Amino acid sequence: MFDATYKIVIFGDAGTGKTTLTQRYLTNLFKSDSKMTIGVDFEVKSIEIDGKKIKLQIWDFGGEERFRFILPTYVRGAAGGIFMYDITNYSSLAHIDDWLLVIQKEMKTLFPVIVVGGKADLGDEREVTSEEGIKMAKSRDVAAFIESSAKTGENVEETFEALTRLMMENSGFY
Repeated sequence: MFDATYKIVIFGDAGTGKTTLTQRYLTNLFKSDSKMTIGVDFEVKSIEIDGKKIKLQIWDFGGEERFRFILPTYVRGAAGGIFMYDITNYSSLAHIDDWLLVIQKEMKTLFPVIVVGGKADLGDEREVTSEEGIKMAKSRDVAAFIESSAKTGENVEETFEALTRLMMENSGFY
């Protein structure tokens, strides 16, 4: 029996690391050869936070423009989101407004969104500074900002735990 079930949507441009982040979170393994997500992938993970049993339904969206039309359908019922960009590709952050607009059109009230700068292990190839990411997140009034690396595992658990706590807060657990 679960105390709560939350639907999470992970969105952002193709190649930003959404699938590898999800797989690292689920399996604690890094797969460098992950295939492009066609449409949407769905995963489930059970966790415990503050003595509460939580089921996370994780919806990983293909980032190619041609799949964007399906996002509004799957956003319904979501309790939280992760917008992911690649710190080595500035345009992937610059598209944040396009992605948030799709979600805001569908949702009457915006759920908590965490901006995640992926591929933090590639700092020597960085095109987006942490400060730029933070500034972008703050200016879009999202819930939080973090940088992570699916390759090293840096901030992967923390990202999902932070989002889960925000969703718990929104649904009255705190």
